[in-house]
Amino acid sequence: MKILVTGAAGRIGTAFRERYADYNSLRAMYHRTRLKPFPGEEVVQGDITDFDSVLKATKGVDAVVHLALVRRGDWGDWESAHRNMVGMYHVFEAARRSGLRKVVFASSNHACGYAVKENDIVGPDAPLRPDSYYGVNKAFGETLGRFYSDQYSMSVICLRIGWFPGLEDPSDRFMEILSEDQTSSFYSAGKLIAMWISNRYMAQLIHRTLETHLEYGIFYGVSENTPRIFDLAKTKEKLGYKPEDHAEDYLP
Repeated sequence: MKILVTGAAGRIGTAFRERYADYNSLRAMYHRTRLKPFPGEEVVQGDITDFDSVLKATKGVDAVVHLALVRRGDWGDWESAHRNMVGMYHVFEAARRSGLRKVVFASSNHACGYAVKENDIVGPDAPLRPDSYYGVNKAFGETLGRFYSDQYSMSVICLRIGWFPGLEDPSDRFMEILSEDQTSSFYSAGKLIAMWISNRYMAQLIHRTLETHLEYGIFYGVSENTPRIFDLAKTKEKLGYKPEDHAEDYLP
């Protein structure tokens, strides 16, 4: 397949492209952060809040991995959330008009943040309980994807991604990044550790999602951590996801 990756210069986009640029034909879309293409990779500039640029980027591809995120201020500010909702609509509508059959949407654990905070184990069937405007915009993306799947028979897969610090070698700075991220996190340090997902399994999760033929699904994405916080049974069964990294291996 030829895959459009929005937000390709970000942590998740880079982790996926590093490992799968030679598996599929990738079109990497960036907004402000210029990126160096991997061999055989096409690079385009675009802004998800500009529909014409998104529509142009979807021409000639088979699927979209939507990772782009507009961030103007704090993660919880309404302006950023609203602009992201507009961007999500542009991506889904451009995909529809260009005849694409699959959209992979990077959702977040924050779409059910209060459920995650209050419970030991949370599965994809948990009710939407966003913990911020950021969580609200991710919940909106999941429901928008449900509509496009039902209305236009598109395959839409939503990934509720855990804590992804983007460390290529976690042994170097795991505790340092954990400490930094926990200061502004909605969750305790213990919850963040249980949510951790490594670079290689973040990339594998996206790859497995592109390979599935499901009409619609919501799946949590974390590594094989102990203690557990998300139920990965459906992720493993439906997507063939096989994580092996453990957050506890990097704890003192």
